[in-house]
Amino acid sequence: MILVTEPAIRQLQVMLREQDDQTKGLRIYVENGGCAGLQYGMGFDHAQVGDEVVERDGVKVIVAEQSRHFLDGSTIDYSDDLAGAGFRIQNPNAARSCGCGTSFEPAEAEASTHN
Repeated sequence: MILVTEPAIRQLQVMLREQDDQTKGLRIYVENGGCAGLQYGMGFDHAQVGDEVVERDGVKVIVAEQSRHFLDGSTIDYSDDLAGAGFRIQNPNAARSCGCGTSFEPAEAEASTHN
């Protein structure tokens, strides 16, 4: 399960008002890439069978089925600060993250290299 903060919900409400299809939610997924091995991706989409859906205050955050084990226990936040505006993922499953915060190495990968 993931946690979505109040600032993230408010930003999603603003963004959703700008969408043609307001039945969509913010899909979050993990794919190969980035400087740490895996990277986060996001975009508006409909939920698919097997996805985890968090609904709150009229918005949906969708975690892609194949990414759930990488994101379980994560917090999705939104920040608008000197480092820039955007969604931030605080992921307890990441052994390390890159400097920009968009890619990570999963803790399971680190554990397998030390065995």
